[in-house]
Amino acid sequence: MQDFFTESNQKLALFNEFLSSPKQIVITTHQNPDADALGSSLGLSAYLKKKGHNPVIITPTDYPDFLRWMSGESEVINFESDRQGLAKELIANADMIFCLDFSALNRIKGMEEFVKQSTAKKVLIDHHQQPENFADFVYWNESAAATCELIYELIEKLGDKDLIDIPAAECLYAGLVTDTGSFRFDSTSKEVHRIAGELISIGIHPNKIHRKIFDSNTFERMKFLGFVLGEKLIYLPEYNVAYMAISKEELSRFSSKNGDTEGVVNYGLSINGVVMAAIFTEKDDMIRISLRSVDDFSVSEFSRTHFNGGGHKNAAGGRSHESLEKTVEKFLSLLPKYKDVLTNS
Repeated sequence: MQDFFTESNQKLALFNEFLSSPKQIVITTHQNPDADALGSSLGLSAYLKKKGHNPVIITPTDYPDFLRWMSGESEVINFESDRQGLAKELIANADMIFCLDFSALNRIKGMEEFVKQSTAKKVLIDHHQQPENFADFVYWNESAAATCELIYELIEKLGDKDLIDIPAAECLYAGLVTDTGSFRFDSTSKEVHRIAGELISIGIHPNKIHRKIFDSNTFERMKFLGFVLGEKLIYLPEYNVAYMAISKEELSRFSSKNGDTEGVVNYGLSINGVVMAAIFTEKDDMIRISLRSVDDFSVSEFSRTHFNGGGHKNAAGGRSHESLEKTVEKFLSLLPKYKDVLTNS
């Protein structure tokens, strides 16, 4: 990992010096962006604009409708849209590319090669495990609850927290509230609460942000949730595991949109005694896997070892290019190997 400046004032100064004159900047984040991914991107973009730069956010894919309230969202370019040509041009001509909330370039899907080929200085700001060595500047902390936490800290270290206005603060708070599970996950630290308090002091209204994210369900999504919990949730008490497997046909039946499965895995984890929960979702090109755990069982290690994924100890993702049925069969076949740790956690 090069130019690691999380704890280096000298390298922080070099980073600040590079940003001392106006730059053409691209900000990107992982595919299927969540509130932390989009919130950190929009919060950083708002700050950079106030510093005189010209930032543009390019997401690898689209994101859920319940995030479209965020200030600046309408200017985001979806790389998979008809603006891909413009996106490629912006990446090629950028002076700096910020990579937020992901640790490996394969997480940006079709953008990967274009970002690799760009001569722009690359900045990685992230909190996931085992970051790749591709960036010129790195601000990384695995212990951070959210990338939005790191964006706030960085702006603060640069002496510019007075440049965070209410719209930017709302975006950053959205990342904090979602990636901490509304401040209930183990990652919720004293620092997280301090930053949340600072954002509230700027003038945001937490209840409004919470409603926009968690209480903006379509009727179809509520019917889908009822179907999943009633028909698809499987509980395996002998392993302290719960899982759900959703096919493309089932997603289509309920007119499910991007983001409709967000957070559903947590219902499995909420069952008394469950140590690991999983949801398998069939997409056009792969099976997406979302894993959650409690206590010392690392779903990041589990996913990295068996499902081409990773993330955090208690919240990780993975993928499979086998069928939904075979992916679930593989998952179930692994459980006996982990039975002791799952049942003694």
